[in-house]
Amino acid sequence: MTIIWSTRKLLISIFASCLVYVACGKADPHFHVRGVNLGGWLLVEGWIKPSLIHGIPNKDLLDGTYLRLKSVKAGKFLCPGTNGGRLALTNQKSSTKLIFRLWRINESNFHFRLHNKKFMGLQSSKKGSYIVPVSKEPGRSETFQILKYNHRSTRIRIKAPNGFFLQVNKEGHVTADSKGDGGWRDDDPSVFEMKIGRQFDGEFQVTNGYGKFAPKVMREHWNTFITEDDFKFMSSNGINTVRIPVGWWIAFDPTPPAPYVGGSLKALDNAFSWARKYGMKVIIDLHAAPGSQTNSAVSSSRDGFVEWGQTDQNIQETVDVIDFLTARYAKHPSLYAVELLNEPCAPYVTLEKLKKYYRAGYNAVRKHSSTAYVIMASRMQYGMKPIDPTELFPLARELKGSAIDVHYYQIFMPVFKKMNHQQNIDFLYTNTSVELNRLIKPNNPQIFIGEWATEWGTANLAHPNLSKKTIEDYKKFGKAQLQVYGKATFGWAYWTLKCPFSHLSFEWMIKNGYLKL
Repeated sequence: MTIIWSTRKLLISIFASCLVYVACGKADPHFHVRGVNLGGWLLVEGWIKPSLIHGIPNKDLLDGTYLRLKSVKAGKFLCPGTNGGRLALTNQKSSTKLIFRLWRINESNFHFRLHNKKFMGLQSSKKGSYIVPVSKEPGRSETFQILKYNHRSTRIRIKAPNGFFLQVNKEGHVTADSKGDGGWRDDDPSVFEMKIGRQFDGEFQVTNGYGKFAPKVMREHWNTFITEDDFKFMSSNGINTVRIPVGWWIAFDPTPPAPYVGGSLKALDNAFSWARKYGMKVIIDLHAAPGSQTNSAVSSSRDGFVEWGQTDQNIQETVDVIDFLTARYAKHPSLYAVELLNEPCAPYVTLEKLKKYYRAGYNAVRKHSSTAYVIMASRMQYGMKPIDPTELFPLARELKGSAIDVHYYQIFMPVFKKMNHQQNIDFLYTNTSVELNRLIKPNNPQIFIGEWATEWGTANLAHPNLSKKTIEDYKKFGKAQLQVYGKATFGWAYWTLKCPFSHLSFEWMIKNGYLKL
């Protein structure tokens, strides 16, 4: 009888411990993440929801737009002079020095940032008014107005702060002394051809583009793009976790620094409530760090420069964001992990700086939670190619309860464009599988495939049928991905739940029978 009673007490004790284990968000050693990213929701990526961009006035000139300016009369491009001298003309066509990156003030007024991070400005003297790289902090003398021939035209004039228009003088220098009254003829030295290159469509571009209307636009987006029904749908289709990308400004809600607007924190609270209701876990993912850790709109970059991690202050500001988020959700039963940074871009983000931040971010999480996983993303090269994740292994072994995130895409990179669907599947079973086997050996840190999608080769995502891929091709590719990625010790998360490009949308893939878990 004593033995029976002791056994009963032991079972009760174990059961009670399990309840505490789960209630505190302790990671179940048998739990395997089968997740979906909620991309484009609390961190805007315009390609995921193009309608967010459509309503912005003069939307082809958003923050970060790359411009090259060609004198119509001279037939040459504008370029900063040597040693930071006056703007002049050049016959070059592809140099990075030709790129002017826009900082938008409103729909017609801009700062022009140059390749050396200085801004184009007005310098006036007795000899005339010239345009030179003058400052790293733009002000009134670095503010220019772009006037188009018509709203669709790429033929423009640029008005300087002194009220005159830029023109090319006889010596080939750019001066600000034209009245702009020569019509739009080819022989007018004040007329330039604006050649638009790279463009950005992140949250900075959206909120700054809408200006005073941004709060209304963003509130409607947060309230409608992801809802409780989406959590119900994911849960009923085998998904147990959501990875939610957020931006650093969420820590300042409800009054984040301009141009960002408040409200995303309330939406994140809703996500945690819905996750709890449908028995799901949450991974908070810092997708955009202050200064931008990538050179793209994914991290809400204003103009494509990677400036994250360049100072200790910048790193500490990022740690403070992690501290805020963990403190807010540490006791919530649905918090499963905090991902410290998404896709830090090499070579701009050095391993030394990244490890320094990861250690500090880990300590910030542990200050509030001893149970939440801490995820450290491996560095990425341009073209969505991960650098060897083993460079983080020594740190991850030291920091208990951590995992390493790697992303696997077979799109955009030239090597995959040259392969047919069967060759892409073979690549999964050989190259990718072999790499994963190398990463998931005993005593190695846990591996998380934080992003992947059932598309390959072609970059023509909007019209996949043009590539002559069949439904069966996609089914076979998706099945192969699930088999290979299923080996990841921490789990995986599909990119993304909703997207106009069908084969990157988990919702579309499931509803149309392309993907079965």
